[in-house]
Amino acid sequence: MEDLLQVGAITQTHGIRGEVKVFPLTDDVSRFKKGIRLILDLGRDKLDLEVESVKFFKQFVILKFKGYDNINEIEKFVKKNLYVTRENAVKLKKDEYFIADLIGMTVTKEDGTELGSISDVLQTGANDVYVVALADGGEVLLPAIKDCILSVDMEQRTMQVYVLPGLLDEG
Repeated sequence: MEDLLQVGAITQTHGIRGEVKVFPLTDDVSRFKKGIRLILDLGRDKLDLEVESVKFFKQFVILKFKGYDNINEIEKFVKKNLYVTRENAVKLKKDEYFIADLIGMTVTKEDGTELGSISDVLQTGANDVYVVALADGGEVLLPAIKDCILSVDMEQRTMQVYVLPGLLDEG
């Protein structure tokens, strides 16, 4: 499991006083608060940043980081990703998982036969959809609903599923 979880991507600078416009990649945008610590991925290096101020604008979050007071200091942050440590991540409810933890998980049918592994998670609004890469190179889309997802074992990195009729073109 990854130690860092992505929560946003800096899209551009905002004004001249060191603010950046961030596209949030988290279900909970209220997680962006004054004083929280974020990690900026600069490629080879990671930079620990403290949020000094937060504003919400349309689908974006405008952040100002402590110690960065003008546009020249933050221009290098544009098109970089922001992360939190697992300890600073939002607390998950029952049957909620971080996407990063689901990717690569082995998926088996209810009879125990291996179906494939999760290659992606699509967020549709109503419910997530798990993209399962099949052994034959195809894929199947499984809705993340109780009727389909029978059990998830995070320790063993396995998911047992019921494949709704018609999802697999067998025959």
